[in-house]
Amino acid sequence: MLKITEWVKIILDSLYDGILIIDSEGIVRYINPAYTRITKVKEENIIGKKLSDVRKGSYLTEVIKSGKLQLNVHRKMDEVEYIVNMVPIYGKKNKVLGGISLLNELNDVYKLTEKLNLSKIIIQNLKEHVKSLGSGKYNFDDIIAVDKKSVEIKEFAKRIALTDSNVLITGESGTGKELYASAIHNFSLRKDFPFIPVNCASFEKSLIESELFGYEEGTFTGAKKNGKTGLFQLANGGVLFLDEIGELEYGLQGKLLRVLQEKSIRKIGGSKEIPIDVRLICATNKDLFKLMEEGKFRRDLYYRIAIIPLTIPPLRERKDDIPALANKFISDLSQKYKKDMFLSQEAIQLLKEYEWCGNIRELKNIIEFTFNMREEKVILKEHLPIKVEENILDSEIIELNEYINKVEKEYINKAIAKYGDSVEGKKKAAKALGISLATFYNKLNR
Repeated sequence: MLKITEWVKIILDSLYDGILIIDSEGIVRYINPAYTRITKVKEENIIGKKLSDVRKGSYLTEVIKSGKLQLNVHRKMDEVEYIVNMVPIYGKKNKVLGGISLLNELNDVYKLTEKLNLSKIIIQNLKEHVKSLGSGKYNFDDIIAVDKKSVEIKEFAKRIALTDSNVLITGESGTGKELYASAIHNFSLRKDFPFIPVNCASFEKSLIESELFGYEEGTFTGAKKNGKTGLFQLANGGVLFLDEIGELEYGLQGKLLRVLQEKSIRKIGGSKEIPIDVRLICATNKDLFKLMEEGKFRRDLYYRIAIIPLTIPPLRERKDDIPALANKFISDLSQKYKKDMFLSQEAIQLLKEYEWCGNIRELKNIIEFTFNMREEKVILKEHLPIKVEENILDSEIIELNEYINKVEKEYINKAIAKYGDSVEGKKKAAKALGISLATFYNKLNR
């Protein structure tokens, strides 16, 4: 006879799912409290009786006869619906000793299904949120490169995109550093993960640490109830783009260095180390070597963020890009305002001769201004802002010392392009130019 030991009974009594056990003769030997809860059948009305007598239409008796289990059988008693899994119990020599019914109330199944569906929706929403939060806006197709120098830089950027090393992008304001950072991300193996841009100059010094690393609940007055997730965590698996890295406070630079070394962060007010997997792309329009000499930027951090340096030259050094950029801006505006317009060759030539201190950003502004001021289709050179022509006239004759300094600086930058932007590269450049390193920096920073 099939026996239910006291220990087994204690275990089965504790289960949330309903259990019914019959022996090989089809007599009910056990039900647990959950079975009574689901079916409303009490122990005294079923134990010791044939299941087929007390539960008309029961399948479990057939299961022990056939030796085949039956799963997910829908049953209903009065107003109660439930799902039953029925399994034969085998002893030695595959002899059937009885059978077990495992009951789940259908209402519980519905609730579980609802929770699973809700969880799937939440997970999908989180995925979409992360994508919208941090998808890079630009690809390499968005970078216009016609000038030989620009073509070489774009190809170099594509190569470094396929690595996973930290990148430091340098260049004057308006040269397109964020454009390159976004394109590198979208061309990399991390493209399906977040791209989180942060302008270090746009935050108060007291706030940027909490933005980067987050904080625990109750860390300070005004802290959010459940704390805050930092940007490093949000960028996990992807790229954190720190623009204007030269503006980062010196003390915070040390904490950033620790993150790069340990590959983990610790929230403000927290003690738990949170592992992160983030590629760092930084950008600056400042001379970080000069800041290092002045004690304003950590040398050890520089070598962590500038594993691959990428320098974007100013627009005046890649003049062959100007017509393509100008025409692209005109085309975008024409499409936006449904008004066809184009630049004359004389206007394009004038734009190529302009110095562009504000680089691509200034070019875009001038094109948009001219487009809005002009009614006819053709933009002649006299339709461009007067400052463009005045700048060219003023630049025709300058003081000799100023001209010499300008030529020297251009030649020094050419040497840097050849030997590299690192300290060692600049030492080699200075040696090749036949000047001391101090003189090299003085001429470079004039």
